[in-house]
Amino acid sequence: MDVANVNPSNNVVDILSAPRLSRYESQKRRDWNTFCQYISNYHPLMSLLQCSSIHVLEFLRYLDQFGKTKVHNLNCPFFGVLNPPAPCACPLRQAWGSLDALIGRLRAAYEEHGGNLEMNPFGARAIKLFLRDVRNFQSKSRGISYDKKRKKSKRNQKNIMAMKEVDHQIHDDKNVGANIVIE
Repeated sequence: MDVANVNPSNNVVDILSAPRLSRYESQKRRDWNTFCQYISNYHPLMSLLQCSSIHVLEFLRYLDQFGKTKVHNLNCPFFGVLNPPAPCACPLRQAWGSLDALIGRLRAAYEEHGGNLEMNPFGARAIKLFLRDVRNFQSKSRGISYDKKRKKSKRNQKNIMAMKEVDHQIHDDKNVGANIVIE
């Protein structure tokens, strides 16, 4: 199926005759159809092959109005407070995790519909930077840290293994006399 010729209304027969999809596949299909509908409504003369990261960013900002996550503004007294004691007028937005998952599904759907891997607008650097900025701002706003788990260095791994070996030797030495039967 060619990306340039995708029309969600033509897929009705396909949906009715298709086998039951997994939750992920259903979400991916729904997200793809939503994006195609957005492009056809806001950029009717543009094909999906002409779509760029700018259009994807517009789509993400459009979706923000349907969000359910409270994101405090910089001037809000609850900015950075994990559990605010009172309500405020700050907007509801799409959560970073939801946007990240959405982009992942759309990236896969674009390639499944014949899009070029190297030209995938959902995998563009601008999208990655946007998601990083959203994550950082939301974590500061809501008082939640999204710290990346660091890999342990080989040196630390060797030290840990050496400590475990010493621990096993000590443990084994304590049990050496435990198996001796005195008659």
